[in-house]
Amino acid sequence: MVRKRINFVKMSGGGNDFILIDNRKELLPEKKSSLVKQVCQRKISVGADGVVLVEKSGKADFKMRIFNPDGSEAEMCGNGARCVALFSYKEKITKKNMCFETKAGIIGAQIINDKKIKIEMSKPFDLKKDLKLKINGKALKGSFINTGVPHTIIFTSRIKTIEVEEIGRKIRRHKMFAPQGTNVDFVSLKDKSSIYLRTYERGVEAETLSCGTGSVASAIIAGLKKGLKSPVEVITQSGEIYTIYFRIEKEEIKEVYLEGPVAVSYEGRFVI
Repeated sequence: MVRKRINFVKMSGGGNDFILIDNRKELLPEKKSSLVKQVCQRKISVGADGVVLVEKSGKADFKMRIFNPDGSEAEMCGNGARCVALFSYKEKITKKNMCFETKAGIIGAQIINDKKIKIEMSKPFDLKKDLKLKINGKALKGSFINTGVPHTIIFTSRIKTIEVEEIGRKIRRHKMFAPQGTNVDFVSLKDKSSIYLRTYERGVEAETLSCGTGSVASAIIAGLKKGLKSPVEVITQSGEIYTIYFRIEKEEIKEVYLEGPVAVSYEGRFVI
């Protein structure tokens, strides 16, 4: 049996942590689900909210692939995208300004400095406002938007105490969002230019410390529903703050950018 040593970098984007691997030489097995589930396990392996791969692309500087801890492949991840931008720059795959391919479209990125990355998101779509949901016998009102992955936004006045995992899990699997399901974002207004955010992430199946696409979705819905103007600051559960830029013209959303912190945790290697 051939044993391969795989180099990786562990990175954090606003509290979301990822294992990043340069797979342009296709070192990883074709079926990656079992490997992803293994290395994402905390306490007994590297542990992460996901695995991000850099692969060859015929459309952009490289292709980004993002896998959830349950082994499923996601269309897009805002925090993962910012991490892979810094990773590709540090590995000399790209320069400071780049574009890369995702399942949600081509993403542009700019390295502002070693701790802050700004990415241009694909155009959000499938906006649905004022959805009525019945959860635990209670009526909830939410809005839906796809910012690369699907998100349902619920405004709440009790952001610190709301049952994110209990309610989030039921909305995530609600028949209204079948079959793909949805991420769920709980949002509270701080002031006229900032919001608090807690997110239940599909694929992780738990609350995470932050979510890039969720921050974008929440800021846009706050703009549409609550009148917040761009840029909007999003304060995540990790305490990290994102800045979301967007332009709204008659409910058409344009020029969407996500800016926020990225940090390298450590480098390592594992054997397969």
